[in-house]
Amino acid sequence: MIMKTGERWHCMNAACGCSIVVETTGNAEGKNPRCACGSVMKKEYAPAFQCLDFLRFPELVPARRESPED
Repeated sequence: MIMKTGERWHCMNAACGCSIVVETTGNAEGKNPRCACGSVMKKEYAPAFQCLDFLRFPELVPARRESPED
């Protein structure tokens, strides 16, 4: 598994809860790294877009235009 600088990895053991931030890019020989407790660590997943993100934005109200006076 390639670990890139700035990635956050967390321990899969709920009792441990350890997390790390990668400081230098490295390769873990095709396997996920292990925590100090011995459990497998996984990269923290942060989706860039969720299907309902558009619901958080306020609805835009069209501006009223004054009719030109002659």
